[in-house]
Amino acid sequence: MNREIKITICGSMSFAEQMVQAREALKNAGIKVEVPYSIERFDREALIREELQGNGERESAEFKRKHDLIKDHYRKIMKSDGIVVLNYDKKGIPNYIGGNSFLEIGFAYVNDKKIFLLNPVPEIDFYKTEILAMRPIILDGDLRRIRYRFNDLNH
Repeated sequence: MNREIKITICGSMSFAEQMVQAREALKNAGIKVEVPYSIERFDREALIREELQGNGERESAEFKRKHDLIKDHYRKIMKSDGIVVLNYDKKGIPNYIGGNSFLEIGFAYVNDKKIFLLNPVPEIDFYKTEILAMRPIILDGDLRRIRYRFNDLNH
């Protein structure tokens, strides 16, 4: 029996184009999708240009405060059955998971939401153990596995 599933996409905004592609792939699989504010509100080219220009941490923090992005995404996670973290390579780190995504994994975990990682947990000593303790399901690059795995999981 296929029940309706709602997933929130998480990940670095450097992966904006991949988030748009993932949203479409999940929708095509019959899954409802929530995406970060920036994906909803801005056209892709402008977002990618802004990311490539590297506005810096200070402006980024101001932007996040101005739009209350952390709480906004938390609310989306709360309305979802789970999250999928798009953890591609970034900054020379395979399967990168940044600070916001780590926070979002924690939000999902403490609220009993399913946690999917597109790729394996990155080899980053200061949080690898914590991520593994939250029991993420590794999709090995295949978003279609969410639907197949979802109903069989006991969290």
